[in-house]
Amino acid sequence: MSILPDAETFRQLANGSLTGVGPTLLRGMLAAVAVPYAAAAATRNHLYNGGLLRQSTAAVPVISIGNLTLGGTGKTPLVAWVARQLAAQGLRPAVVSRGYGARPADTSDEAAELAIVLPGVPHVANRDRVAAAERAAGLGANVVVLDDGFQHRRLRRDLDVVAIDATDPFGCERLVPRGLLRESLGGLARADAVVLTRADRIDTDRRSEILRLVIQARHGHPPAAWVETMHAAVAVRTAAGTVTPLESLAGRRVAAFCGIGNPAAFRHTLTGIGVDLVGFRSFADHHPYSPDDVESLTSWAAALQVEQMVTTLKDLVRLKMVQLGDLPLAAVEIALRPMSDPTPLEAIVAAVAARVGQSP
Repeated sequence: MSILPDAETFRQLANGSLTGVGPTLLRGMLAAVAVPYAAAAATRNHLYNGGLLRQSTAAVPVISIGNLTLGGTGKTPLVAWVARQLAAQGLRPAVVSRGYGARPADTSDEAAELAIVLPGVPHVANRDRVAAAERAAGLGANVVVLDDGFQHRRLRRDLDVVAIDATDPFGCERLVPRGLLRESLGGLARADAVVLTRADRIDTDRRSEILRLVIQARHGHPPAAWVETMHAAVAVRTAAGTVTPLESLAGRRVAAFCGIGNPAAFRHTLTGIGVDLVGFRSFADHHPYSPDDVESLTSWAAALQVEQMVTTLKDLVRLKMVQLGDLPLAAVEIALRPMSDPTPLEAIVAAVAARVGQSP
């Protein structure tokens, strides 16, 4: 049994919401472990910045979509948005990822999710992202979208886009495992564009403050593009491929669950579209649902006397089930929607697109 059963528990531990002797001691232990991690991350970045560690160049342009923190920033909708921008310009994008969470002879959660929202766009998963990019080019792609690539510096990229979650922009301002930061805020100096996700969850003053801190981390230089976005619920999907409007959930007693990096954001989405949310459960990110989990969820929902079970698309592709017990199961599909002018980001994506066909 994990001492950190889900992402929300870890966030509460990291930000100090969990109090008492046990959490305090655990925070101290995690802070000690974070010291060598911080040193290793800083050294690695220094070696790449100084050219002492060499980068590999793919045969096609590469656009990286990443973040500074562990999970939950909303990269997948951003990956889909960028891929659609490229396809709209007549290009043949492919998504490349590490394939985290994939089981043997299976695809990763993100790959399965993107296969639904980006039909026709190939997805190549490989821990060796350089090899994956070459494989994508061999499949006919003329531009690669590198999913979760900001810290993967071995593959040279033409554009670095960083997603920051407005509800927790800087990972409790501590490096893992004490917090959620994968590297120091100074890493933002490498970003060409910064996309603030879930910006509708905070007010304009807080958005301005986050931008100020981003510019400060970049030594006073604004990113080439700063776009504020929201995650909009757009449809309800089942594992059988049925797509219905959000209104299909109206008036139904719903129990929801998820195993994602930011479960609170999913809960907010459900309440925001007027779902009668009777119960909510969260699991660890990329949770591998077992038969016992399915039985537990089924019994839980039955006890709540709900009419519908709802989860995320990421969880639905993992479960591959149209119902749990006698209750129908569906996912709420999320898409990225700009709240501020997206033109600067569109322009730098188009600039990369214009280099397609040129020698790397």
